[in-house]
Amino acid sequence: MEFGFLTILPPIIAIILALITKEVITSLLLGILAGGLIFTGGNFIACIEEVFTLMGQKLGDNSLMIMFLSLLGSLVMVINMAGGSFAYGKWASKKIKSKSSAKFASVILGILIFIDDYFNCLTVGAVMKPIIDENKVSRAKLAQIIDSTAAPVCIMAPISSWAASVVAIIGESGVENPMGVFLRTIPLNAYAILTIFCVSYFCFSKSEIGIMEKYERNDTSRKEGRDDIGYVHSKDGKVYDLVVPILVLIAVTLLMMLKTGGFLEGAGPAEAFGNANVNLSLVIGSVTGLFVSFVMYIPRKLLTFNQFMSGIVEGMKSMISAIVILTLAWTIGGITSSEYLNTGGYIASKISDSQMPMWLLPTIIFVVASFLSFSTGTAWGTFGILVPIIVPILMETNTMDYLVIVLAAIFSGSVFGDHCSPISDTTILSSAGAGCDHIAHVQSQLPYAIICGISAALGFFIAGLIGINFLVVPIGLIILLTSIHIYKASTLKKYGQINN
Repeated sequence: MEFGFLTILPPIIAIILALITKEVITSLLLGILAGGLIFTGGNFIACIEEVFTLMGQKLGDNSLMIMFLSLLGSLVMVINMAGGSFAYGKWASKKIKSKSSAKFASVILGILIFIDDYFNCLTVGAVMKPIIDENKVSRAKLAQIIDSTAAPVCIMAPISSWAASVVAIIGESGVENPMGVFLRTIPLNAYAILTIFCVSYFCFSKSEIGIMEKYERNDTSRKEGRDDIGYVHSKDGKVYDLVVPILVLIAVTLLMMLKTGGFLEGAGPAEAFGNANVNLSLVIGSVTGLFVSFVMYIPRKLLTFNQFMSGIVEGMKSMISAIVILTLAWTIGGITSSEYLNTGGYIASKISDSQMPMWLLPTIIFVVASFLSFSTGTAWGTFGILVPIIVPILMETNTMDYLVIVLAAIFSGSVFGDHCSPISDTTILSSAGAGCDHIAHVQSQLPYAIICGISAALGFFIAGLIGINFLVVPIGLIILLTSIHIYKASTLKKYGQINN
């Protein structure tokens, strides 16, 4: 059936409602129901049957992904409860004797905890607060470090909750070898790379930019009240209690990816990783990591058996929101697919008629993703909405050569908007984890996010204009360094010099 203009209403409804309500779950659900009503000709009963049949199918198709997210939440919780993360803090406090080293140690820990952004936000804050305070670094700076090493790191880590969800969404959009495609987006993910560079650069800078300089001189960003991490942790944990389970998760996942990709049957490593059953590999890696943590923690009485099992349940609960968003993202992708409303095909025909230069698409998509993510406060919801729409458009217009750079633009824009948004879950968790006033965190982080975002946008534009996509990051880096130099000069005129 041909639905004409009506075919684009479901994503438009989801996006507009998300902008108005700032709540992505309800917005996605209403967009899905609108799509069901259009498909069934306004028959509400048939719409409900069609929508929830599709949702059940998507849940079944992606059951391994849901299992991984649940198991990852459990592993994160038991590691924290056993005191492994806090042991790192004790060890680091003996080595760190300056502001620069305190900030850089926070960055390194944030990068090491790449498997999940929630894990990152809560763990880095809880571990590093005493060290940051001792070395007279502001809580606003700690919050910015946490936020800058959470989503930007997770979106580029092949073994993470973010990568698993992205690969699942790409695969559901009809792309072959979704893991291989995701890996190719990593060096083009301009905003994430520039943000990690920026936060590392300022660890060793004698001055900051914007209001962060004021907080570094006189820290008024600390949130009033006591610090509370929400659970009791063992005082006897060691650094290896953090490192070993994560290394086991990574190692087993990589080995299982090789196995499921046909490496034992003669496939090369690159081919095996491309053809791997990523979700099954992640599930087995997570189960093995949990088993190893059980063997490490219970005999040493870091946790009792009941505490360990309670940690598993609480960790699973922490992932419910992410699982719901993913399920709805899969479903709206299904209702707009060629089997239902064929939204991508309709939009593709309009783009073909408009003769818009395709090299401009990544820049436009970056801006759209940034705006949507900022308004809704969720990067996951943003690429959950955009990827199922954009991929079919590229297929219909025979422009799949642009797939990798367009996906990189979606991921970059989603993280940029999420970074700037005061209602983002990672923004909120970063300020909470750092014990920083939330508005102080948003205001002080914004200049860093904006200069990285503008640099990334110009990188996509110039690289597209000259037709050399791999230059997007080098171009963005040049623009970023220039922006930092100009912004630091104006900041120092206002606040003066800070000595490390």
